[in-house]
Amino acid sequence: MRFLGRALQFGAPDWVCVALVAVVGGGAAAFRQVAIVPRATVGICAAAGAPGFCGPRAAVLWLQYEQGFGWAALAAGVAAFVFGWRFAGALAVGIGIAAVVNYNGTTGLLGAALGVFAWMGVNSGRYSG
Repeated sequence: MRFLGRALQFGAPDWVCVALVAVVGGGAAAFRQVAIVPRATVGICAAAGAPGFCGPRAAVLWLQYEQGFGWAALAAGVAAFVFGWRFAGALAVGIGIAAVVNYNGTTGLLGAALGVFAWMGVNSGRYSG
């Protein structure tokens, strides 16, 4: 496989990165489907003695409203792209998936794209680390 004219070399760190993307992105999608999408959770979390998932649910909704997921993905993507950090690139992709799931798509996709370029750049030898 080639990236920008150079051969890609995948190794054990890349499988860790794939797992990181799956955990962060998949975890965000699963949490959204379980704790945010069902209408019943609004009433459950508004009642006295709300269950423990209501605190993280409120935090996710606040981050969604404030575009926090998108900006986090963009920050991780820029760091990965500038410094050539493989794990920051994978983290940018995972957070970018979480951003899209939470309607922060513009900045989330830009961060994920920068993360992919950095990750593949490390694999092709464009970066030293």
